[in-house]
Amino acid sequence: MSMALEGIKVIDCSQVAAVPMCARILGDFGADVIHIENPTTGDYWRVFKDAMAEQANACPSDFDYNWENYNRNKRSLTLDLYKENGRAIIHKMVKEADVFLSNLRAFELERFQVDYETLSKINPRIIFGNVNGYGKEGPDKDLPAYDATAYWARAGFPYIMSQPGIPVYGYRPAIGDNVVGMSLAYGVMQAMYIREKTGVGQTVDVSLLHTGLFQNGFDVSGALITGLDPADWREQPPPELVQQSMMAVAQIMAFYGAKANSPMTGLYMTKDARALIFVILQPDRYWAKFCKAVGREDLAQNPKYDTIEGRAEDVAELRQIFSGIFMTKTYEEWHPLLEGIPYAPNQSLKEIINDPQARASGCFVSYDHPQRGRIEQIANPVMMSKNPSSVRMPAPEFGQHTEEVLLEYGYSWEDIARFKDEGTIA
Repeated sequence: MSMALEGIKVIDCSQVAAVPMCARILGDFGADVIHIENPTTGDYWRVFKDAMAEQANACPSDFDYNWENYNRNKRSLTLDLYKENGRAIIHKMVKEADVFLSNLRAFELERFQVDYETLSKINPRIIFGNVNGYGKEGPDKDLPAYDATAYWARAGFPYIMSQPGIPVYGYRPAIGDNVVGMSLAYGVMQAMYIREKTGVGQTVDVSLLHTGLFQNGFDVSGALITGLDPADWREQPPPELVQQSMMAVAQIMAFYGAKANSPMTGLYMTKDARALIFVILQPDRYWAKFCKAVGREDLAQNPKYDTIEGRAEDVAELRQIFSGIFMTKTYEEWHPLLEGIPYAPNQSLKEIINDPQARASGCFVSYDHPQRGRIEQIANPVMMSKNPSSVRMPAPEFGQHTEEVLLEYGYSWEDIARFKDEGTIA
């Protein structure tokens, strides 16, 4: 039996989770997927499971079930895109490819000469799928991002899933990446369908933030219409109960925080009780920058802390130091100091619908509604360069188009009257 995507060639030039999951989905249906990995470092996702297991955050196993889950039905090719002949190899591959997938940021795509403008000149039929953190436009478009920051925290999941005294702090790896990967796979499939009619490829972009808002659509769409937050309509428990609960939660969080091997990854609270989520999967790279941001450059000068192993020995002490520091400033004061570090605040619904990046990157769409006038809702998170989505009509009233549709299918007004008498239609 032939497979749906048999004969389709996919270049998966990505790592970690969202785009690899998209490529895996295409591979599951028969596409020939070649996964590009750096010849020295490989894909970080190869060691992620073991790193999590060391912190008691993943099921221990001598089999890398995580790597298998995201990269089955692929072939691996090592290639250094920093080298000219490495870029020449990938350009040769693009000539015969159908799909090029990447999670590189815009400046990285240009640096490695694998941006859509370059690749489409080599192969006009190429479909270029890309995942980014915060969209292609806006002030935060080039910020480093992970699903726990851009998808989970900034899109409001901890906020909407929490109740006073019962906060939601945790998240599970790739919980947003999987949704983003499936969204990108859907967009790529749609672009291939269009290419069959036009012969020309296009770009398909999906962001972690936008997909998070889409997934959190029940609450975000309500906030867009009403401007209200749960705090505006939900009954609040007695303050003393909230305080007791939060004291217990703080003790439990400290217990688990002491088991982490990196003082830079996890949650820190600010002076104004804002939760900041840090996901720093390359801690050695960010250690000096992190220390400078929090005003403790002396820690970066300590040779013991040059490696993650050295920092892990004193992780409880370092976390206590940083916890105290973050409590000295508000989120607004911390925001400019933390620029370029992979983190995000837990946002409320009101913050989400007014988020400058969400608005600049096209997360919301406005249109006319016959009862409400001009309204805003969440835009489709799949951004196609040549065939973008649009809102052409609001959600229908009950049975609004019954007669219209039946007439289109050849039924007469007499038929429609009889159907109403018989109770076949409303």
